[in-house]
Amino acid sequence: MPRYIRPKIKGTSWFFTVNLLDRNSRLLTENIAALREATQKTMHKFPFSIDAVVILPDHIHAVWTLPEDDANFSVRWGLIKSHFSRAIPKLDRPSKSRMKRGERGIWQRRFWEHAIRDETDFRRHVDYCYINPVKHGHVKRVRDWPYSSFHRDVVAGIYPPDWAGDWDDESEFGERL
Repeated sequence: MPRYIRPKIKGTSWFFTVNLLDRNSRLLTENIAALREATQKTMHKFPFSIDAVVILPDHIHAVWTLPEDDANFSVRWGLIKSHFSRAIPKLDRPSKSRMKRGERGIWQRRFWEHAIRDETDFRRHVDYCYINPVKHGHVKRVRDWPYSSFHRDVVAGIYPPDWAGDWDDESEFGERL
């Protein structure tokens, strides 16, 4: 099996999608406090900026900026996953291969990353984070989803509270096809 080699670009911004193994699970939103604590523990040991984040029941979208001298986002995601997995009750049944690796069977092993190219790309990916709960049908308006840094950005004056109020699925968010 080929080994995936992730890019190493120090001090850049990245967009991520991180999924639970069970895409029908609500584990992330049901255990939001454990996820926040796992993220804070990781940030304390390996600092980074969260430019945008949205937590959905079964996956996370985030835009992070790493310190100038650091390119290791994989260790950060590994720690967040590990801290979270240890903090929640053991209700999962991991496969033999996961047990062999010391994994619980909560997270998909890999995640998707994209190096942000420029300000337009950055804005498009932040917008994608914020519109995602609407896109998945969890809420009708972005402001109604509680597990998002959108609310922080409204307070900071970056987004208006009614942003994307008239959202339609023809909007351009995220990657161009």
